[in-house]
Amino acid sequence: MADFPSYAHILADGFTESFDPAVERTDMERGVPKQRLVNTQVMAKVSATILFRKKADIASFESWYFDTIKRIGWFQIKHPRTGATITARFEGGSIGTLVPLGPAFYIASRTVILEYQR
Repeated sequence: MADFPSYAHILADGFTESFDPAVERTDMERGVPKQRLVNTQVMAKVSATILFRKKADIASFESWYFDTIKRIGWFQIKHPRTGATITARFEGGSIGTLVPLGPAFYIASRTVILEYQR
């Protein structure tokens, strides 16, 4: 399994994390609604910004994305909040829009959504 590239840095700024609780809720005619678990695991999502510090890193990342994980593949990454190694993929295979942060793309970023089973 592929590893997330070390030259692609996850920024804390703009980081969000959420998950679908996988709970089915049924309203009752009277009383408290009933709830039950649908799945034992839930799909968690992490929204994060990836920073590229060199122009060559942008090209390397795109090569990794297209050739190594083939846009939809799973990869190992350290969770930005916990530091634990997780197996994740890009939601819908999307790596977002490349945004220049300096002249001639010498520094740039992408906002992505990672998803993984919790």
